[in-house]
Amino acid sequence: MNCSAFIKLQTSVTNCRRCPRLVGWLEKVAKEKRRAFREHQYWGKPVPSFGDNNGSIVVVGLAPAAHGANRTGRMFTGDRSGDWLYRALHKAGLANQPESRSRDDGLELKDVLITTAVRCAPPGNKPHPIERDTCRSWLEQELDLVRSLRVIVTLGSFAYLQTLRILGDRGFSLPRPRPRFSHGVEVSCAGLTVLASYHPSQQNTFTGKLTEEMFDRIWLRAQQLKNDQYENTNS
Repeated sequence: MNCSAFIKLQTSVTNCRRCPRLVGWLEKVAKEKRRAFREHQYWGKPVPSFGDNNGSIVVVGLAPAAHGANRTGRMFTGDRSGDWLYRALHKAGLANQPESRSRDDGLELKDVLITTAVRCAPPGNKPHPIERDTCRSWLEQELDLVRSLRVIVTLGSFAYLQTLRILGDRGFSLPRPRPRFSHGVEVSCAGLTVLASYHPSQQNTFTGKLTEEMFDRIWLRAQQLKNDQYENTNS
């Protein structure tokens, strides 16, 4: 990967002001804050991706959480979804520690890059379709830069559908009809596999829709798929 191009891209992400509704919301949340974080300095900007710039696994979420990544400035950092994600990555050997509290806590990822379909925390965690489409170019540019990409793990149906939409529009041969979103579904195309997971949101984890065992299996499968893709490429 061209690291300078990647850094330049992330700088452009954090400076983005294309969506007035989201910019207004970010500024409002960063000013008002949540009571538990009253003493925190909120990031309050679009959130750049985080992890291994040369990773063969890219994780795509929905959007930063208002008082999680929008507060800390790092993907899936500072909320319970992030607790689940980084704990699972650590168990799979893809992170050097199981917790993610702040941008300077020493967390490092191995062979994994984490990003989102929308880079600004949306009100109610629900981006408008026009905001989804406006933000799409950032994810597309990232996918172009990650030359070693073999597996895309999508967290939730929003990320899954947006990822397939991008790949389909870019000429990847996808099954017809496209597989419906469900936990563990796989879509293979031209040396790349999209692997879907339920999002580790509190709604899913508190209700038991997503268990730790289910989530752990996703990361074991992602590594197996990555290895299989490498073997096929080199055979």
